Amino acid sequence: MFRKALLALALALALPGLAFTGLARAADVGTLEGWAVHETAIPYDELIDRLKEAVKAEGLIVVTQAGPTEAAARRGITIPGNRVLGVFNNDYAVRVIGLSVAAMIEAPIRFYVTEEEGGASTLSYKTPSFVFAPYLAEGGAELEAIAAELDARFAAIAARAVSR
Repeated sequence: MFRKALLALALALALPGLAFTGLARAADVGTLEGWAVHETAIPYDELIDRLKEAVKAEGLIVVTQAGPTEAAARRGITIPGNRVLGVFNNDYAVRVIGLSVAAMIEAPIRFYVTEEEGGASTLSYKTPSFVFAPYLAEGGAELEAIAAELDARFAAIAARAVSR
């Protein structure tokens, strides 16, 4: 009996929070330091496909993908499309780890695709220079140069993915 009451209380507290999570806009991350945000009219699934093509065209690889949308749907919960794609390649991995073992925790660097109201979507990411900044004391100017290379590549990927 106590477990059922505890579960009911937990649900009562959690459900209002779930109702409000859809009100936050993905573009709000643009107010955070180090983020690049590209709001588009491109449908969510199409933007994911375009992003994958752009990653390949720019010489990087989609190493990981994750998102809660499909798993939530299997649980009967509807949330907007939400996918994180980790992007890197072995050349960068070898170069970064040679400068800072700790910095490799940040690889792959992620793009974030979110579905917005009305069928639009947003592509956002933390810039590689922002991601690697905490490791510059160890990795020095060479790591800073790698981050700058990746900044240019990530910007090119984003531009290619969101262009019509």
